[in-house]
Amino acid sequence: QDQLDESGGGSVQAGGSLRLSCAASGATSTKTAIGWFRQAPGKDREFVAAINWVGTTMSYADSVKGRFTISRDNDKKMVYLQMDRVEAEDTGVYTCAAARWALWTLPKVEDLVFEYWGQGTQVTVAS
Repeated sequence: QDQLDESGGGSVQAGGSLRLSCAASGATSTKTAIGWFRQAPGKDREFVAAINWVGTTMSYADSVKGRFTISRDNDKKMVYLQMDRVEAEDTGVYTCAAARWALWTLPKVEDLVFEYWGQGTQVTVAS
C-alpha cells in the first residue's frame, strides 16, 4: 500500500523541541524526495523542508532554517523532522509528502510533484 503516516506531534513550550516521524510504505518508500509541509489555522499550506532520495541534500524554508533538521533512514523507510527552538508561529498541522525523484539532486520544491500525502499531525507551541 502506497502511503505516508506521520507521528510525533503534540504540544510543546516555545523554545523546546519535538521530533516528527513519517513512515513510508509502498511506492512512497523508494526513489522519492520527501517534503514536510505545515498549515496553520486560517493560513495556506506552506513548505517546511525537503530531502532527496539518498538523504544527502536538504532544503528548508527561511522561517525554519537553522532550527529544523530533516533526515531520512531508508533502511527503516522513515523520514524525520527534528524541530528545535520552536516558536508559536510553528503551530500547525504538519504533513509529509512524497514526490517521485530518483536523482541525487533536489530541485526547488515548486518543481516537484508531490503525489502522495499523509494525514498530518498536529503541533501546538505554547508561548
